[in-house]
Amino acid sequence: KVIDVNQKSVFLVSQQVSRYMVQRRRGKIINICSMQSELGRKTITPYAASKGAVKMLTRGMCVELAEYNIQVNAIAPGAHKTDMYWDAYKIDPELLEKRTKGCPLQRAGEVSEMYHIVRYFLASDFITGQVVSPNGGTTMV
Repeated sequence: KVIDVNQKSVFLVSQQVSRYMVQRRRGKIINICSMQSELGRKTITPYAASKGAVKMLTRGMCVELAEYNIQVNAIAPGAHKTDMYWDAYKIDPELLEKRTKGCPLQRAGEVSEMYHIVRYFLASDFITGQVVSPNGGTTMV
């Protein structure tokens, strides 16, 4: 189910939308992967693998679609205060507190903080194949 939701759905939607963009000879696709595609942790292997596939789909599509003036990028967020974050907090508050302390900025991100990355991808016509990971520095430690 994780692969179907996180990986297969992104592939199928991208496939359909890119056909339209190819005809128009322009477009922008912004995928959502995850910081977890860079890390190995117990119990999240299917999730990390599905998000890693989205990251590589992004990079492959950017090469295939560049000749049609289509830019494909991705955001790979770390812990942000989403429904998934709060669901995990209900299950194990101590784990999330430990992970927050392991983040150099000592906090989870606000969903609104991803707005600036989306705006950057939309504003630029010369960035493609990039994965930006707003994660408070977590992947650096």
